[in-house]
Amino acid sequence: MIEQLDQIFVIAKRELISLVPSEFQPIASVLLSILPLLAVFPGLFALTTVLERKGLGRIQNRYGPNRVGPYGILQPVADGLKTLFKETIQPRAADRVLFFLAPVFLVVPALLAYSVIPFGRNMVPLDMEGALLFFFAVGAGTELAVFMAGWASRNKYSLLGAMRAIAQMLSYEIPLILCAVPVVMLSGTLSPSRIVDAQNLYTAGIAHWNVFTPWGIVGFVLFLIAAAAESNRSPFDLPEGESEIIAGYYIEYSGFKFALFFLGEYLGLFAICGLGITLFLGGWTAPFSFLTWVPSWIWFFVKLFALICLFIWVRGTMPRVRMDQLMNFAWKFMLPLALINIVAAAAWRFTPILGFKWLFSATIIGTGYFALGQGLTRKTQYTKRTYRFAT
Repeated sequence: MIEQLDQIFVIAKRELISLVPSEFQPIASVLLSILPLLAVFPGLFALTTVLERKGLGRIQNRYGPNRVGPYGILQPVADGLKTLFKETIQPRAADRVLFFLAPVFLVVPALLAYSVIPFGRNMVPLDMEGALLFFFAVGAGTELAVFMAGWASRNKYSLLGAMRAIAQMLSYEIPLILCAVPVVMLSGTLSPSRIVDAQNLYTAGIAHWNVFTPWGIVGFVLFLIAAAAESNRSPFDLPEGESEIIAGYYIEYSGFKFALFFLGEYLGLFAICGLGITLFLGGWTAPFSFLTWVPSWIWFFVKLFALICLFIWVRGTMPRVRMDQLMNFAWKFMLPLALINIVAAAAWRFTPILGFKWLFSATIIGTGYFALGQGLTRKTQYTKRTYRFAT
């Protein structure tokens, strides 16, 4: 019974495919893998918008949405209908083709990234050896979409917002990828499914999740920070700096096109969280051996929900950083520490005794963290200014 509940979606797909003529079964299999993704994650986007607005309201001592439906639960429906029927305005000087394609190109890469994430046991739409490279390759397409939106709008504030967004996304994409390198090194594969299988082991009832190691803890924290910057989440939401560039690269967009940008950002956030769960939190595996009876897909979505709540909490408590602080943190702290973490993972791999593994790896990370932190927080010594032409 437990096994059937765990594989209920796999069994349902197999039964539905058996009802289709044999020559159309490959097409049916593809459609039955795509349609659930198109239904579940946009629905999760609607649910997250309510959760985030209610959560931020409680953090800021206010109610949040509470008018549309019971406790405001139908607010996403009202917002969706409003954006769907709202007039779409396009600047006269805009490039019509690129202006139209930009929000579409932002959503498509996020949807493609879901195809290689294992959502449960035997529940990965596309299982291939180089799936991790595929994830980062399609994710890089969002920078192109952001540039298209800023340049095609023919608006200097939109272009400035796009340049800032691209600089931020490129700067934090490098640490994001480097955080995955230790996992690939120690698991010996680029397949997310096999990475999860490598963590599906238990010692004294505790899972072998990568986050339970020194390099895994640091890699996971760095991964979350880089994921927040990649998804334009607070405190790294500088592309939307209202006081500086009005509303960023999508200032000229309205109606449903405007909504597609937010949909793309949230879908990208869910995809990156799914990858972080796969790399560091054991994917669909249980944290303790006595909880393995819980269906694997439930574990995945529980972890996803926990990470979403974490990002909402951070947004409600941390202020936006400055642009120079953002770039300095990426290049002077995140990138070097991610490289040091790779060395710590190598030390973990080649140190024979478990106690020395922890000591040696943690020492490397702690030394690098302290040195980089001192360099980043060192105060600038200002000299006395002399104004030559002052009276």
